[in-house]
Amino acid sequence: MSDNLIFKVVFINQNQVYEIYAKRVYQGEMFGFVVIEDFIFGETSSVVVDPYEEKLKTEFANVRRSFIPMHEIIRIDQVERRGTAKIIPLDRETGQSGKVTKFYVPEKS
Repeated sequence: MSDNLIFKVVFINQNQVYEIYAKRVYQGEMFGFVVIEDFIFGETSSVVVDPYEEKLKTEFANVRRSFIPMHEIIRIDQVERRGTAKIIPLDRETGQSGKVTKFYVPEKS
């Protein structure tokens, strides 16, 4: 795989939609998990600071590899350049954000 590849990964985590960028994304050895490695975040010398990207940068600061359950992945795109990492809150009642609809999950009895 080329080192120039950049992937945008959109997934649900704790009632929020995370949109992050990474250099490596693949199916893990643990069944049902997607592995994300080599996270890419914006420059720290930027004058404008995005609080969501800073939160993601802090959350993944010491993470070498993240295992995301396959059923929480919404989309994986190979992109030409990195965008801004984002956190989009989900509406608790509908399970939707402005852009994303969560898959139906049966309620436990």
